[in-house]
Amino acid sequence: MMLVVICLVAYLLGSIPFGLIVGHLWAKIDIRKYGSGNIGMTNVLRTLGYMPGLLTLVLDGGKGTAAVLLAKLVSDDPLVWLACGAFAIVGHNWSIFLRFQGGKGVATTAGVFLGVAPYVALALFTVFLVVVVITRYVSLGSIVAAATLPIWLVIFGFPWPGLALGTLISIFTVVRHRANIGRLLSGTEYRFGQKSR
Repeated sequence: MMLVVICLVAYLLGSIPFGLIVGHLWAKIDIRKYGSGNIGMTNVLRTLGYMPGLLTLVLDGGKGTAAVLLAKLVSDDPLVWLACGAFAIVGHNWSIFLRFQGGKGVATTAGVFLGVAPYVALALFTVFLVVVVITRYVSLGSIVAAATLPIWLVIFGFPWPGLALGTLISIFTVVRHRANIGRLLSGTEYRFGQKSR
């Protein structure tokens, strides 16, 4: 019963739309009406600047880590930690506070793995950073990093239930970037540092 409560709390934590809140507090705007329309760090950064973007990144990542820390209060099983973290990711992507709309879950996923397995989070960040430095596409870095998640789980010896759940998280993250994939293919995707129109 306690585990069910923790998962529900993790979902509600994940549902908090920090990008939207930062937009309102920082510039009194609805961030969904600017740039890509996403509530995540990248759109906040290109619309409002580095400080609001960084704040959104920390808060979105923090709710993923917080969900894992809550799970650690009731279980010593990393699979349970990952499952509760997945509820936070689902909350971010399909927020109850935004009529089940939301972001793409990249920062929250990073926060989850920072809590569950920091070495996986470091590997994902390295992949992300290399792709962004080479291409200047944040979205492409996110997509490639998400796509490599199952590989890192295999390399670091995650049991098959964790691998299955991680693969599901990977697929959801890539699918949430389908609009970005379309813009990348058409050459209309924003590059890092480019201001939104």
